[in-house]
Amino acid sequence: MYLNGIELHVEQSGKGRPLVMLHGLTGNIESMRAEIDRLSRSRHVIAIDSRGHGRSDKPAAYTLTDHVDDVLSVLNALNLSQVDLMGSSMGSYIAQGVAIREPERVNKLILITPKAHGTTSSMARLLGQHAAELQGKSEAEVQAFMFGLVFAPTTSVDVRASFMMYAQQQAAAGLMLTAEQNLAANRALEGFDFRPDLARVTAETLVISGRHDALNPPEEGELITRLIPKARFEVLEHSGHVPNMEEPERFFELIESFLAL
Repeated sequence: MYLNGIELHVEQSGKGRPLVMLHGLTGNIESMRAEIDRLSRSRHVIAIDSRGHGRSDKPAAYTLTDHVDDVLSVLNALNLSQVDLMGSSMGSYIAQGVAIREPERVNKLILITPKAHGTTSSMARLLGQHAAELQGKSEAEVQAFMFGLVFAPTTSVDVRASFMMYAQQQAAAGLMLTAEQNLAANRALEGFDFRPDLARVTAETLVISGRHDALNPPEEGELITRLIPKARFEVLEHSGHVPNMEEPERFFELIESFLAL
């Protein structure tokens, strides 16, 4: 789908009320495949590879505003006057921007492991905090260290191994970002602050945080819940930043019951 001067990769599946799904930083549609497969049984799911990610074009520089513009352009191109909107991590930032910019376009809003503001991306912040202990380590060692911070302490070895296998599959498919593309993706998330505008969101909102999330701690989700008028907050007690993998049954229970209301 050629929009805003770039090619955006968009997938549609299922029938029913439209549900737009947005992935996290350095992810893509494949990182949401389990959610797409399950939720498209009852919904018309529209999944988007954000610019700079997946199979979409990768400009040298772009902004969070560009991401928001892209989602709204997809809605316009598909003649969707109102949708439910679900975003994880970076996708939750984009979703907030859409719901603030055009509140009437979003019926229900699901924000997974979100934050409402940041001077850098959460991953860049964590890397900075651990810079001393990561000094001199190889790229693979740094990646393994950061993967460890993504999970709750009690997350099983099997789940961690599945996450690593997903990363290997992404690399084999040519979907991993280069160092330059990764830098552009992180820079797009610098210096945003939705806190003053979240009161404009009219959508019924579900905020989901992981109790042990080192990237976007549950305090961030709680703050968003206080600022959005019709929001409710749920914490997954045994999850870090990937509750869809760490507590999938509870994760889907929350989302499906919320969408069914």
